[in-house]
Amino acid sequence: MKQFLIFVKKEWLHIWRDKRTLFILIFMPVVQILLYGFALTNEVKNAKIAIFDQSKDQATIAISDEIAASRYFNLIKNIHSYKDIEATFREGKIRLAVIFPLGFRNDLLHTNHAQVQLIADATDPNTANMLTNYATSIINDYQQSITQNQQLPYTIKTQVRMLYNPELKGAYSFVPGVMALVLMLVCAMMTSISIVREKEIGTMEVILVSPLKPFRIIIAKTIPYLMVSMLNITSILLLSVYVLDVPIVGSLWLLIIESILFTITSLSVGILISNSAKTQQTAQFTSLMSLFLPTLLFSGFLFPIENMPVPLQVISNIVPAKWFYIIVKSVMIKGLGFSAIWKETLILIGMTMVLLGISIKNFKIRLA
Repeated sequence: MKQFLIFVKKEWLHIWRDKRTLFILIFMPVVQILLYGFALTNEVKNAKIAIFDQSKDQATIAISDEIAASRYFNLIKNIHSYKDIEATFREGKIRLAVIFPLGFRNDLLHTNHAQVQLIADATDPNTANMLTNYATSIINDYQQSITQNQQLPYTIKTQVRMLYNPELKGAYSFVPGVMALVLMLVCAMMTSISIVREKEIGTMEVILVSPLKPFRIIIAKTIPYLMVSMLNITSILLLSVYVLDVPIVGSLWLLIIESILFTITSLSVGILISNSAKTQQTAQFTSLMSLFLPTLLFSGFLFPIENMPVPLQVISNIVPAKWFYIIVKSVMIKGLGFSAIWKETLILIGMTMVLLGISIKNFKIRLA
């Protein structure tokens, strides 16, 4: 046991003395969670729009004011002709144009029917669809405000309720995904060079002649990184709550335990890469290329997995970030307990055991 602790201390001192590695381990996760947390979002805010109001009556002015006051839109121009609409779109100044025809209020009061035309820039289909939905919702709210005391025949009203995220904040979806991405990249990339570094600097011979078995050597190398990762988990959760305004609805301790489990899984991936790589550059490049894209594509926080072809859905099951993303959403956002995530937890435990087993089996006790 004493020799094992000496190996842990040696690895810890190496991290502490290497200021570049220490900076990457501690400060890079903070930078990444802030960068990705604010940059990655599916919300549309302050979209530039223009209004072509041919009627200029009480109703069109009221609707225009509500649209301009919305946090989704930023009114930058009042258009005076249809030619101006096309020219403004071509210049890339607006994403949406709202057009009110002549006699809008008169038609609304006397015929109970009035039209509003919405023209959106569909070069980005998702954004165009969201903007038209936002504008339509504002117009519908105005319609309900003027017809609330009238009994209209055969009126069907749809009541919508958004669970867990009533304000539809994008951070609620992206923060769990960013947590998975940051922990996976930092933990795997740092541990992927741990064994390779020993080979390059010539200290692997000393390690191999020690009485410690490969299992203890591998565990001794992961413990210091696990301790640093616990600090990263704490900083990520604090930034998520107090900076990104994403509350922890469920059990904090359950979330921390699951995060530690995913960290151990990520460390196991890094050790496996470190066993097979010959240089530190190769280990870093392999960990980056083999983990970054699969985490982005197959974790589910950028693209819905159910929309993918069946073969890709099958491949997503071997990506640890997918299961951790489900766990974080269930605990942090939905407030669920262990009974809702025990399957995902067992999958991560199984992955960790398999990865560690392969790493121990492939650990070379003799240098070529």
